[in-house]
Amino acid sequence: MATTSKQRLALAICDFLSTSLTDGTLQAEDKDEIEIAINCIGGAFGVDPSDKEAVSQAIGSQNLLQIYSVYEKLKNSGGAAASKSTSSSSAGGPAAPPSSTPAGSSKGVPTEEQKKQAEALKSKGNAAMAQKDYATAIDFYTQALDINPGNAVYLSNRAAAYSANRDHASAKTDAEAAVALDPQYTKAWSRLGLARFALGDAKGSMEAYQKGIEYEGNGGSEAMKKGFETAKRRVEELAAEEADAAAATSRGGPGGAGGTPSLADLAGMFGGGGRGGGGGGGMPDFSAIMNNPMFASMAQNLMSNPDTMANLMNNPRLREMANQFGSGGGLPDIGSLMSDPSIAEMARNMMGGAGRGGGAPGAGN
Repeated sequence: MATTSKQRLALAICDFLSTSLTDGTLQAEDKDEIEIAINCIGGAFGVDPSDKEAVSQAIGSQNLLQIYSVYEKLKNSGGAAASKSTSSSSAGGPAAPPSSTPAGSSKGVPTEEQKKQAEALKSKGNAAMAQKDYATAIDFYTQALDINPGNAVYLSNRAAAYSANRDHASAKTDAEAAVALDPQYTKAWSRLGLARFALGDAKGSMEAYQKGIEYEGNGGSEAMKKGFETAKRRVEELAAEEADAAAATSRGGPGGAGGTPSLADLAGMFGGGGRGGGGGGGMPDFSAIMNNPMFASMAQNLMSNPDTMANLMNNPRLREMANQFGSGGGLPDIGSLMSDPSIAEMARNMMGGAGRGGGAPGAGN
């Protein structure tokens, strides 16, 4: 019970703030901040803004806004008018009409009866959650919040229902409101972490779980730590993927898309362009070569194995042969070339494994 003038004034201020939520002075989105302000004022002055009897005794027949309106009139009316107004008021003359809303009801601070109704609706929501009827659970939690909008537990529970119903954006909104109202209610941090993770915000999820661990104390619960580790691992995976993508972009490489060598690159090593017609200096006609069924089959096997193509392009013997041929030295001795085990193995792979028992095909000079 308020025993001092300052405590009664604190209750009057809380009543004014609560009334402003219901008379259209403030918007619906301001409710959370006003509820926090009311709770802070009540705690600082040691009064209970939800005590209907205490509020009624503090404000009497006129609320704070009406009293302040009288003050403004007195201030602006001058000495004589102020004296007349004061006299009329003290003699029981007409005063400003009392608030149309009874103190303690429908003002943002629910009565004890309203709190019981909200708790009953929350219990129904919990039962619906147990039955996995998430839409019904959301409806019951919403009804409870209509009665008691400043309850972090109701907001957190509805966030859980939204997450279960895969509406992660709404879950995030409710969880953020819950932690703003009561940061020590750690379940709300856990539900915020889950919602952010589901929305792809791994870093924000990790931060929410970290807050939950801090408020839980003693290193946090196993569930909270597990959520934090999951989010942290995803953050690290994303960072690694970005690093790999950047490295791949900087590497580039010869050949076709993604840096894989193509037959055109192989033809280029020997000075051929693959467009038909022999090149200068006795260079081969690669278009004519590809009309040969055997070489066409070799090319298909080669193109189906990018690693073999890359090894072929990087083989030092083959590059030496290409340089000799490109400088007009004529075709190489294929028999000598096939004596290189790595080239012989690549040739067998290109032939699909055939020709292991026969000799290497000859080549004329």
